[in-house]
Amino acid sequence: MYYIAMQMLFGDRGKYIAMVVGITFAALIMTQQPSIFLGLMSRTHSFIGDVGLPDIWVMDPGVQYVEEHKPLRDTDLARVRGVTGVEWAAPMYKNFMIAKLPDGQTKTIDLTGLDDATLVGAPRMVQGNIHDIRRADSVIVDYEAAQKRLRVKLPDGKDRPLAIGDELEINDRRAVVVAFSKSSRNFVLQPQIFTTYTRATLFAPQNRRQLTYILVKASKDADVNALAEKISKGTGLKAYTKQQFKELTLQYWMKNTGIPINFGISVMLGFIVGAAVAGQTFYSFIRENIKQYAALKAMGLRNIVLAKMVLLQAIVVGVIGYGIGVGLTALFGIQVHDSVLAFRMTPGLLLFAGTGVMLIIAIASLLALRQVMKVDPAVVFRG
Repeated sequence: MYYIAMQMLFGDRGKYIAMVVGITFAALIMTQQPSIFLGLMSRTHSFIGDVGLPDIWVMDPGVQYVEEHKPLRDTDLARVRGVTGVEWAAPMYKNFMIAKLPDGQTKTIDLTGLDDATLVGAPRMVQGNIHDIRRADSVIVDYEAAQKRLRVKLPDGKDRPLAIGDELEINDRRAVVVAFSKSSRNFVLQPQIFTTYTRATLFAPQNRRQLTYILVKASKDADVNALAEKISKGTGLKAYTKQQFKELTLQYWMKNTGIPINFGISVMLGFIVGAAVAGQTFYSFIRENIKQYAALKAMGLRNIVLAKMVLLQAIVVGVIGYGIGVGLTALFGIQVHDSVLAFRMTPGLLLFAGTGVMLIIAIASLLALRQVMKVDPAVVFRG
């Protein structure tokens, strides 16, 4: 009987292809759009993940996400270092600035100042040495930004990538590119530039407060969560573990932008369209083959067997459509890997899309089963 069910399904090629296309579209949207959303949201805290060594980030209590600049007093660094359980604490400067390129163009950059002594938070190097950052007026530029967003226009109208040895101007101060680094793409997509903490404060507009973050390493016997609470209570500042700061940053963008709603609507529309196409087509397919089911019923097949045949047809269509949809999403992810477009496909998303496809199959099957269960075997003898 199951062989007959497959023959019926594959025999009506037009309906079969239409059902597979509907499921494929739904599976594609339910994996691609959430993958882009997860990739985008993971970029909101990518900088925190890149700074791997510290256990705790200390900041002004008003900070809501990692790119927000609310400076601390220089004396706060000594206060944090004095908390029991702190192995070491290092300063970090981070803020957006305007840089002038060698050709006179101006670009907004994301400037990070690393502790002069330890260089905690240093990026992965692509070209040059991290210790070159200690040279006079030196900066390290993200390689991808140097190749694309910081290209220098030449007098003949052509352009070239920013090169080692090129001079920038940051807040009317000279900055020399000495090396290139590799950083995870962040949410704001501004070119990332690194220098020492002292030099970053010279580049920055002169303010009474310059310190952005205090990076803390807990001693071996200290509980990181307890130490973060202890620092917060003892200093009046806000201390977060790395994971807590990631969640804080993520929640800010989730709550204060329309990104989750926009992607949610896209996924919902993909599900509705897929369910409508697959459900309607499968319903039509069963109606056109109702005499075959009536004949099988007249031959003595019980309703439960006919129901299994219908479910098998629906499951086969669902599995094929799901496989094609997920495969197309995976190919899309390979093409956009490490590009401006964010993408992150996880096993949870595959399960989510699989559940959605099963729900579509269930809806389509229920619409079709009502006809099969009600069909009169005598219909096969009518003209």
